Amino acid sequence: MAIDPRSLKPAELCRTLNSTPLGEVISERQLHRHRTRAGYRIGDGKTVDLLRYTAWLVIERHERLAAEASAEYEPFDEVVQRGRDLPDSFTGGDIDALPEIIDASRKEACRRNFRLFCETYFPQTFHLPWSPDHLKVIARIEQAVLEGGLFAMAMPRGSGKTSLCEIACLWALLYGHREFVSLIGSDEEHASQMLESIKAELENSESLLEDFPEACFPIHCLDGIHQRAAGQLFEGGQTHIGWTAHEIVLPTVPGSLPSGGIIRVAGITGRIRGMKYKRPDGRSVRPSLVLIDDPQTDESARSPSQCTTRERILAGAILGLAGPGRKIAGLMTLTVVRPDDLADRLLDRDKHPQWQGQRTKMVYSFPTREQLWAEYARLRAEGLRADEGITRATEFYGQHRGEMDEGAEVAWPDRFNHDELSAVLRL
Repeated sequence: MAIDPRSLKPAELCRTLNSTPLGEVISERQLHRHRTRAGYRIGDGKTVDLLRYTAWLVIERHERLAAEASAEYEPFDEVVQRGRDLPDSFTGGDIDALPEIIDASRKEACRRNFRLFCETYFPQTFHLPWSPDHLKVIARIEQAVLEGGLFAMAMPRGSGKTSLCEIACLWALLYGHREFVSLIGSDEEHASQMLESIKAELENSESLLEDFPEACFPIHCLDGIHQRAAGQLFEGGQTHIGWTAHEIVLPTVPGSLPSGGIIRVAGITGRIRGMKYKRPDGRSVRPSLVLIDDPQTDESARSPSQCTTRERILAGAILGLAGPGRKIAGLMTLTVVRPDDLADRLLDRDKHPQWQGQRTKMVYSFPTREQLWAEYARLRAEGLRADEGITRATEFYGQHRGEMDEGAEVAWPDRFNHDELSAVLRL
């Protein structure tokens, strides 16, 4: 199927660029950061113009090289003066006042509506229509954040579970729903990647800066040099921003709801027990909300001993994060890899009733016209063997789509590749 390079969806653009002999050259998260920085210069907010994007990358590279070249020949007296001025620049500045909120009504509308928060502030991340299963997960996240409780949801790979967990952390903290959120991944690398994605939103999102200046403006004032946070002041007091590989502490701004909010990440087999944070006033706080994103890897799912170890961690260390005498709220998104793996056990309400496990599927019912699908499979296999691709098979499906779709019900009808006509072809 022909694609228009002047109007590509983000996922399509990543697949296209990663389909060359060079292999993977860009991820969706990296593309998201580029789109945030470039704005409408490279697309319309929903799609990307590959030619304009390429031109923007070239300009960015030339500007960076020019800056590096000029730095190499910086006059000696300017170097000396810059050294004298370093203590002032290192402080990150004394912030006398925060910018006004651009759209207070937009901000207020999302206060207790997680779905609207996702759609309003992250349209590039959630650009496809929601599936019914997404709406179930969103409702569970809302309930966990606002009211409490433990919930486990199974979703297929590629359903956006990680993005929902990351944005849920921001929603919980920016509105002051939770003071300390813990985000747990399948391993340390996965956890760190999630934190980097959250950092990118706080640093680069213009819409968050417009409506949440109390949380984002002091971070923007650091200009990406996070060592300056140690000396940054707001109205004469330290902002106490934390910005490490495993933790974010939002700026301390007296009177603001997200003041001093904490996000800490960890791998499920890492240092979880006893997680706490001591505030500058001496008060210790523990997580009140935990979001667990796919706590098993493909390797651990195949190992009964690793499944048992992770199951014990979830039942012990993670449920005890809030501290003695307190219950923690939590949501866990899972993918079942094989029968009786960690996800399969946690979703079993007889084994773990406290998690109220709920399963979703990629396909709820399969097509009934088996003869037509057998012909489609034959054409597809022949095309691939002859290095002709799946064009003939796709054309056959297009001619008989109504009949071939009979009886089929997929979980997410709007998610399919650029060379496919519908999500049914992903079965």
